[in-house]
Amino acid sequence: MGPTASGKTALAMALCDKHNGEIVSVDSAMVYKGLDIGSAKPDRVTLAKYPHHLVDIRDVTDPYSAADFIDDAQRAIKVIHEKGKVPILVGGTMLYYKALQQGISDLPSADQLVREKLMGEANEQGWQYLHDRLNTIDPKSAARIHVNDSQRLQRALEVYEISGKTLSQHFAAQVKQDGHNYINVALDVEKDRLRNRITQRFMLMMEQGFIQEVKNFFDDPDVFFELPAMKSVGYQQVWQYLNGEYDKDRMIEKAITATCQLAKRQRTWLRSFDVKIKTPDAILAMSFL
Repeated sequence: MGPTASGKTALAMALCDKHNGEIVSVDSAMVYKGLDIGSAKPDRVTLAKYPHHLVDIRDVTDPYSAADFIDDAQRAIKVIHEKGKVPILVGGTMLYYKALQQGISDLPSADQLVREKLMGEANEQGWQYLHDRLNTIDPKSAARIHVNDSQRLQRALEVYEISGKTLSQHFAAQVKQDGHNYINVALDVEKDRLRNRITQRFMLMMEQGFIQEVKNFFDDPDVFFELPAMKSVGYQQVWQYLNGEYDKDRMIEKAITATCQLAKRQRTWLRSFDVKIKTPDAILAMSFL
């Protein structure tokens, strides 16, 4: 685990070679078919050599949840164990790691009326207004959820309005789901170096045709902006560019900034794990395993 662009996939593939492993993707974007370039999904050659479980298993119109991940990941782990191999989980969706290792609470189902009400307030007052409200009722969740992370901010408030309990209260009551033992390897990269890597990777994505990838969805009448897949970092900014909300240079700037903010949130999540090994260098981490 670790922030985006920290070298997780390269380390996971090396560990597969070293320990007869098989990879389980822990990435909320890679589960979707067609989210290839912007999710930094491994190419076909890499996937053929190092098969990844939980990649390309959903259409973008079919939202994927942490509960879905628990079910799918546990099945994948069982299959890998039955082959006599070591499951190697790799990705940056920290919520999925936490749900798998520590359990998931019984959250209420989505309520369209409540969501529409919250969206109306956001349109009138702004997301900062809603974030301030969340900070009043649930400071722990507010500290974890960025003001620009509208999807999770909306969900946190929705849960409270439906159940009368905060997300933090629900999480505190959750039941452990998994009996496996994990070695958590957290990779990290110095802040300025990581920003450079994020910038270089995004520019490479642009060269590889990222805008066209998003346009394929933008032109699809069955796909709309509010879908979780389209809210993924990078996809959201390109969609807004295609929608005429800002020019290409501004889109690139906003996408890189949003990715850096994601990396910061991922670091915050890491504090909630029992990290056995933490190193900025993937090779050094490998030498401990």
